[in-house]
Amino acid sequence: MDLVSIIQILLLIPVAGGTVFCLLCVWAAARFMAAPVRASGYKPPVTVLKPVYGLDKGLEENLLSLCRQDYPDYQIVIGVQRTTDPALPLLQRLAQEYPDRITLVVKPSEPVVNGKVQNLVNALEQARHEILIISDSDVRLAPDYLSAVVAPLEDHTVGYVCTLYRSVAATRWFEKFEVLSLNADFVPSIIFSAVTGAANFCLGASVAFRAADLKAIGGMAALGDYLVEDYELGRRLIGLGKRMHLSPHIVEVLADYPTFSTWWHHQIYWDQNTWAANPVGFALTILTRAVPFAVLYAAVRGFDMVGLDVLAAALTMRLGTAAAISARYLNDREGLRALWLLPLRDLLALASWYIALTRRTFVWRGHRFGLTKDGKIVPRDGVELPLTVKATAP
Repeated sequence: MDLVSIIQILLLIPVAGGTVFCLLCVWAAARFMAAPVRASGYKPPVTVLKPVYGLDKGLEENLLSLCRQDYPDYQIVIGVQRTTDPALPLLQRLAQEYPDRITLVVKPSEPVVNGKVQNLVNALEQARHEILIISDSDVRLAPDYLSAVVAPLEDHTVGYVCTLYRSVAATRWFEKFEVLSLNADFVPSIIFSAVTGAANFCLGASVAFRAADLKAIGGMAALGDYLVEDYELGRRLIGLGKRMHLSPHIVEVLADYPTFSTWWHHQIYWDQNTWAANPVGFALTILTRAVPFAVLYAAVRGFDMVGLDVLAAALTMRLGTAAAISARYLNDREGLRALWLLPLRDLLALASWYIALTRRTFVWRGHRFGLTKDGKIVPRDGVELPLTVKATAP
């Protein structure tokens, strides 16, 4: 067997693996969404922690969607790390409009390690209730969100509850890549992991847990050295003998990227998060990237009929299964309209996968940090950069 034949066989492995994985994701989504949701009257008082850093797109509506929850007793603690934060006038106005609901915590603390964790530590000082929820600033909620995310905690074997989310409000062509990255790639993989138990995870954009359990794992500040603080939170709660519950409730995350470069660096940052949380699993995702390797296979064959047939089959399976999950299970109309960009997004994803494996620095809100092999953050002595990268959370 010559070298070209060996290369072709190797290229077909991820093509076949990705095709099978697409089908498994459809199966997992069908099984997950078909599971009955038990009605619950469990509605204890809740504190929602909302870390804010900057005036993100749609921030006012995001906050109002939390203020208008159909839930009897809850507190919103908004944490801000700068007295000059451009979102502060909006936050102060909302705090005046909802004085019994919103507690505003303004405490200067430029990021030394994980900036989101620092913000949450400040906010937790004003938390009044045992049930805690972290809800990122770019998250928009349906009125029944609190009821849905809190109910599973009635079972004390549940350590934390995450919700699914879909990206919305993409107004630029490169923001549609974010819609596809979340809705057609990340969320189906999360559902597959939840159904099969293939990997543990914790989705920090929307997660509920108990204050007593947080204290038992060392408190929020103990997570500050980790890039993927949500994964570490979940890992430690599972270490208490608790379990994760993934709710079928879907929250919306607004796509907010002013330039292609901003989105691209965010994509690499996201992949670095995934690598830090699960290095082996992230590395093995190369075996599920059918479209890029089908393109390479067709190119090696000189785009002959066999190569083009393999590429056409890979594209059909990828687009068809993504459309099925978006339409049937995620109610994702934006994703359906953007599906024509999915092959290009998959090609870019292979490039960001490689960069994430090799890069050991990242930028968060204008500050550069190093990243160790075990996923911990290394401060870079006060180096500050222009605000060009939007992280996944404040």
